[in-house]
Amino acid sequence: MEMTTSNPVSLTPGAILAVRKLMLEPGFDNQQALRIGVKGGGCSGMTYILGFETPGPKDQTFEIEGIPCIIDPSHEMYIYGMQVDWQDGLNNRGFTFRNPNASSTCGCGTSFSV
Repeated sequence: MEMTTSNPVSLTPGAILAVRKLMLEPGFDNQQALRIGVKGGGCSGMTYILGFETPGPKDQTFEIEGIPCIIDPSHEMYIYGMQVDWQDGLNNRGFTFRNPNASSTCGCGTSFSV
């Protein structure tokens, strides 16, 4: 596991609160970190990954406001500079992604192409 010197992504204050709330749930495994990444699929070609997992030997680790985060180093070129936000409105509730590397984004905001 490698520790990065600068954070490849950022979390807004709303996203930080939402993630901390999830980490305080009963039964949360404190050995897990917040995985931020991408996978193939979705209506625009790639889909964002955001969830808790146990870090693997190839993962890069970093911390945002005390939240342990991990990424697969091969995903960094797709998400570097991305901001994760939490929306809590009537029409949109959940995590959203603002990715400067995306050339196009689908209507739901969870899929993109480069």
